[in-house]
Amino acid sequence: MKKIASAILFLIMLINFLGSCESSKKEPREIERSMYYWKTIVQISDFEKASLKKLKVETLYLKYFDVDWNRVSKGPVPVAKIRIPAADYLKTKKIIPTIFITNECILAIDSTQIKPLADKILSLVKETHQLYNLNPLFEIQIDCDWSPKTRERYFNLLDELQKLDSSILFSATIRLHQIKFSEATGIPPVKKGLLMCYNMGNLKDPAVKNSIIDAAEFQKYTGNLKNYPLPLDIGLPLFDWNVLFRNGQYQGLISSQEVDAFKSPLFKKEKNEITVLADSDWRGYELKKNDRIRQEESSFEEIIKIEKILQEELKEQQ
Repeated sequence: MKKIASAILFLIMLINFLGSCESSKKEPREIERSMYYWKTIVQISDFEKASLKKLKVETLYLKYFDVDWNRVSKGPVPVAKIRIPAADYLKTKKIIPTIFITNECILAIDSTQIKPLADKILSLVKETHQLYNLNPLFEIQIDCDWSPKTRERYFNLLDELQKLDSSILFSATIRLHQIKFSEATGIPPVKKGLLMCYNMGNLKDPAVKNSIIDAAEFQKYTGNLKNYPLPLDIGLPLFDWNVLFRNGQYQGLISSQEVDAFKSPLFKKEKNEITVLADSDWRGYELKKNDRIRQEESSFEEIIKIEKILQEELKEQQ
């Protein structure tokens, strides 16, 4: 089966939480819309540019590179470095570099490697930013799904980064389980976090209805939200994908942006589930009879439900 080309991951960011509750007498929160662009090669299409203009998006979060653990050299290494064939459009936007660090890397490093890693991360970010002559660097976001086992080393890394350049605001992504179990996972030592309100279910579980967004699932994690001490930006999904299962086992994602892509005698569709009726090489994907495809989308209705939950949980913090 061909590898799935990662789709552009557009996530709308509602800065400074959300708009104020109607019942609040305080001033409405200022909302600034931003987007993630999570691809190694940055090529923003005319359609995407038009969408960004329509949504009044002036800030883009770009993934500059990942940091992974090299088992041969026994050290952290940058991988999947960003490439920007034409940077003119990006020069019209505020750019926030985002660095993804694998939990395996944080688990493997020892205390003597933390400061050198911070040095290398910051140097590579600045080098990349200068290479493409982008607008002044003002924030760097660190993305890591840290755990109770890795929190001390990860938090030390965040401390070291901020010591290197106090003029830059360092932010960190916050996952829902890190809110719910904050006593175990800790609070990252940064000035603000970005709460990732998406990817709430197990993508690989055939029983899950929608792993991207589910308000009922989201509410299970919000009990500690009103007491969370970090200011939070909010990340909401604006993407969809198709999840392929064979004999009840996850096989991967199928990319298809056309609404009618699965309207074919090859497929039988019931609600958001599609059954493959015959073996086929469909658009480069090797499909087998009785394969099941689960269509998942970022439902507007679910986004509104989550917005209301957030407004209720965070109204005391306006």
